[in-house]
Amino acid sequence: MATRFDSDVYSDRLRRAAELTEAEGLDALIVGTGPDFRYLTGSEAETFERLTALVIRPDARPRVVTARLELAALRESAIGDLDLPIADWVDGDDPYALALDGLGGDARLGVSDALPALHLVPLADRSTVAPRLATPVLRELRMIKDAAELAALRRAGAAIDRVHARMGEFLVPGRTEKQVAADIDAAIRAEGHSHAEFIIVGSGPNGADPHHEMSDRIIGADDVVVIDIGGPVDPGYNSDCTRTYCFGAVRADIAAEYATLQHAQEAAVSAVRPGVTAHSIDAAARDVLAAAGLGDRFIHRTGHGIGLSVHEEPYIVSGNDDVLRPGMAFSVEPGVYSAGDWGARIEDIVIVTDDGCESVNTRPRDLTVLPVSR
Repeated sequence: MATRFDSDVYSDRLRRAAELTEAEGLDALIVGTGPDFRYLTGSEAETFERLTALVIRPDARPRVVTARLELAALRESAIGDLDLPIADWVDGDDPYALALDGLGGDARLGVSDALPALHLVPLADRSTVAPRLATPVLRELRMIKDAAELAALRRAGAAIDRVHARMGEFLVPGRTEKQVAADIDAAIRAEGHSHAEFIIVGSGPNGADPHHEMSDRIIGADDVVVIDIGGPVDPGYNSDCTRTYCFGAVRADIAAEYATLQHAQEAAVSAVRPGVTAHSIDAAARDVLAAAGLGDRFIHRTGHGIGLSVHEEPYIVSGNDDVLRPGMAFSVEPGVYSAGDWGARIEDIVIVTDDGCESVNTRPRDLTVLPVSR
């Protein structure tokens, strides 16, 4: 059974959020629904056109503002276990004044990244000081995972590994990318995910588009196929793993370039340890590819943090001087792409440990050869 976080964990997160809010020189933090809200309260509440937000202040208890028609559902969520004060409102009331109750017109507000403009603008209109992004507060909290979060990421990694282990059942020449993706979607759910957050089946030239999803293209026996898949496993922490497949002998140039990509991914993973920068991990992968003349075919960052969001801090990208610390978790996913021809990517989620890193994904990283028929 999946480990769930108890109310003490969320109470501690709220306490630390209030301390960091004060340290950032902010009078209040306004957190809209989404991953930040869930991280701090355990609730999966959603905001539509009516405001639901968590208000954190250094000088007062955290409280939630929500429409009365959402009140019952909110009390039945994890927020009920936290016994947070809830200020509810009905249509015709001013929810923004309610959120800012007790704060002056010159209050220094921090707002979460995902707060919609629909709500941000009315909040800003009620203050003489422009709101700031709450990123310095929230990233500091969410970047370092605790033991329960790391356990959840390991479960997610094992679950997506089991899906990749079944790829020979789904990925067969003569089928379309969409047909393969439909089978993968069912397998992702069967292997413990609540749903598939994304499925990329990039065959042949489509593999050269890192964000290709799936199409009606029929997969050929000579194709190289990129499979990038993931989604949340209870209690909401995500998997994300990419492997590249073929159906037999591949062209010599593809085999050589894939071997270089594998070396680049290994070099980046080997470089992960506390005290080094995110930039240095990106450089470890990029330098290997550049030395082989493939630098201009690696067209994205080396990785991204993962947790309740598929993409979050820290970002493993050139120029990011964030220093790695134990408890950080992120992808390492260099790729090589030849437009109109083929592409490949290798991706693992790693956790920074006290003296190096641990990969939550253990499937082979070779160019995996699958049978041509089931």
